[in-house]
This record gives sequence, structure tokens and C-alpha cells, in this order.
Amino acid sequence: MLDRLDSLLSTTSSLLWSSILLIALLGCHIYLTILLRFPQRHIFTALRYYFKKNPHQDDNQISAFSSLMISLAANIGTGNIVGVATALLVGGPGAIFWCWLTGFLGIATRYAEALLSTRYRRIDSQGHIVGGPMYVLEHGLKMKKMGKLFAVLTAVAAFGLGNITQGNAAAGVLQGSALAIPTWLTGLILTIFVACVLLGGLKNIARFCSACVPSMAVIYIIGCLLLIFSNMESIPTAIWLIIESAFTSKAAAGGFVGSCIMLAMQTGVQRGLFSNEAGLGSAPIVSAPARCKNAVEQALVASTGPFWDTVVICSLTGLALTITQLNHPEIADTNSSLFTFHAFGTMGSLGSIFLSVSLVTFVISTLLGWSYFGERALQYLGGHKLITPYRMLWIALVYVGCVIPKSSIVWNFADIANGLMALPNILSLFLLSPLLISQTRYYLWENRLDEEDESIQFKKDSNPSQKS
Repeated sequence: MLDRLDSLLSTTSSLLWSSILLIALLGCHIYLTILLRFPQRHIFTALRYYFKKNPHQDDNQISAFSSLMISLAANIGTGNIVGVATALLVGGPGAIFWCWLTGFLGIATRYAEALLSTRYRRIDSQGHIVGGPMYVLEHGLKMKKMGKLFAVLTAVAAFGLGNITQGNAAAGVLQGSALAIPTWLTGLILTIFVACVLLGGLKNIARFCSACVPSMAVIYIIGCLLLIFSNMESIPTAIWLIIESAFTSKAAAGGFVGSCIMLAMQTGVQRGLFSNEAGLGSAPIVSAPARCKNAVEQALVASTGPFWDTVVICSLTGLALTITQLNHPEIADTNSSLFTFHAFGTMGSLGSIFLSVSLVTFVISTLLGWSYFGERALQYLGGHKLITPYRMLWIALVYVGCVIPKSSIVWNFADIANGLMALPNILSLFLLSPLLISQTRYYLWENRLDEEDESIQFKKDSNPSQKS
């Protein structure tokens, strides 16, 4: 019975991610990139708003930078380590190019979904500002049932993709590595960390992520650069191989498996979409409570997420692994879960330490980021009373995820729920395209980014019933 269920879920997940979502998400990325006149070109404008002070200092809001860090916390996870290795081993070096391109195009979609979530944000009964695709669907398109469907899928995906599978992947890699850390110890450490931060609420999560995410990203980037420049003579060859393999079916040398253009494209795009989650609808949930003068300002800041996650981190991982495999073809047949670990291990104990620290911090940040997404989804469905029991269950499942054997049923079910989230979100992006254009034209194209939009500002004496 379980084998049959596992086979069904695996087939469904494969169909969803290899065709339906591939077309829907990539099509959405390209459509919005053209429709919004390449918002990617405004990335340096977005960077200026990271630390810009805002006059609205409501206790129920967080800064635009903190919002971005929570989003990146959820997005930057084992997919940036294990996922890129899988893309390289299955699709060949060309997959890295398509992964990078997907991240670049995804900037437009992240911009659009953050704009809508900020535009349709609401204030709940506790005075907290909330938002996300479920509120966009309900208030922007009057599709409350579709909003509830999105919330259910988000809650399911949060427990699977954002919790159990993250701890399971980290515990498995650390146990199988040279460090041989037992799964129960990994589970204990992760559980304690997550409990200490999560029980403090959004403000605590925001403070932790604002401090942790930049640090963990810098540590990992330094590790990748050390690995890359320790084989400096191979950099030009690796870059050329990545580009050439993306557009030719020539068999790759050095033990690479992928040699087909379509396989490289499919694998790279799939990993890119899965890594940065642009279009899935999870990240814009945390855009809503950010302090901002208008929705476009916050959308610009949020749009840099796929840039850091995929264009920078995934690209560096891919280049580092390509160089390693050129110089160490003996690790070509390594399981993808350990491939990156063995690659960093070529630098000795220093490399193993870099990756171990990065892996643990990536997993902790993902656990915290996704906990917020799931929390807001459940609150939308059943109110504020569900939050405390939810947090306690979340903390308990962190440990469970680390110590249970890897279950493909859990992974496939989480993948399906995560993928299905994208469909109602993409629907809202297409149907609300006129609003996206009008808002972008007024605030961005006509240079009014510093103008305040009173319709999205909530004062402390706001009546929640009037904002719902």
C-alpha cells in the first residue's frame, strides 16, 4: 500500500515539476519581465532602500531589510547546496547556466507578487499587519475559496518542505560526512535553536534573520570563493564548459553525466525555480508587514531575493562544483547529497568546516522563515488561536525530521503541495496585471518612489474590522 502511494506521489511530483510548473513559472517570469519593462534593471535602486529609514515606526511592522532577510532565510536552504549538486550531476554543467537565468528572470515575478501582497495587506484582530497571496486572492480578485486553498497548501508545504525535510537533509549529510555527527545530536541542536527564536514571535525571527542571514551567506560565499580560487587555472575552462553545455549536446568531459540540451535546461530551470521560490507565493507573505511608503518600494527590495539566492549563491556553488569535478573526476559518481561536502573536502578540514557551518545555518534559517509562512497561512484559516499550538508542533517536528529515516513519501508530498501553491498565485499575477502596470508606472517609471501611499498605511488606532 505504502509503495503504491509512494509511486503515485513520485509520479505526480515529477509531472508537476517537470512540465506544468516548468511552463507556468518560467512563462510567468518571462511575461512579467516584458510587461514590467525589465524590473531587473532597477536592482541598484532597490539596494538603496535596504536601510532607508521610514517615518512609520509601528511596533507591528518590521523593516524592509528584515522582511527581505526572513524571505531569504526561507529560500536559502539545502537546495542551494544539495539542489545545485543534483542539477549538475543530472543535467551537466549547462544546468548551472539555466539555473542562473531562471533566477535572473524570477526577479520580475518576485517584484510583482510582493507588490500585490503589500497592496492588499490587512490588519488582524491583534493589530498585526498580515498579507500574502491568500489576501490578494480574497480582496483583489474576490476569490476567497481560492485564497483558502492557497493557505491550506502553504501550511502543508511548510511542515513538509520547510520543516521535516530540511532537518532530515541536514542530519543525513552531517552523519554521512567525515564529521559523522549522529542524527539525534543534530536534531537536538536544531530544535533548541529554533525554539529559542521562534517562541519570541515575528520580531525575534526578524532580529535573528537580519543578523544571521547576511553572516551565513558571507561565510558560504567565502568558502565557495576559496574553493574556486584554489583552482584558479580551471576557472576559464569551467565557465566556458557551463556556457557551451547549455547550448550544445556535446558530451561533457570529466565524468559529467548530462549531455543533452533539454536535460540541462529542464534540470537547471527546475532547480532554479525550486531554490528561489519566485512565483510560488511563499516569500510575499513576509513582504506585507514591512514598513514602506508604497507597495512598489517594498516590491523592489523583495525582488532582490532571487538575485542573492540564485544569481549569486547558486551560481557560485555551481561554478565551484564544476571546477572541483574537472580537477577531481573521481568524485563524479558521488551521491548528490554528499557531492558538495566532498567538493569542499578537497580543501581539507577548513572546507568541511565552512560547509558544515553553512549547512546548519541554512537549515536553521529555512526552518524559521517557513515557520512564519505556515503560521500566517493557519492564522488565515482559523484565527490567532492556532498560532501557539502551531509553534509547539513545529518545534517538535524539527527533531522528528532529523531522526526519522528519509521518507520519499514525505518529500514527494511536500513537493506537490509546494508546487500547487504556485498555481493560484500565478493566476492572481496574470489577472491583476493592470494593477501591476499602473502601480509600477506611477511610482517607479514616473519617479515617485518617495511618495507615500496612504491606502497601505495602518495607524495604531485603526479598526481591524474596517481593514478586513
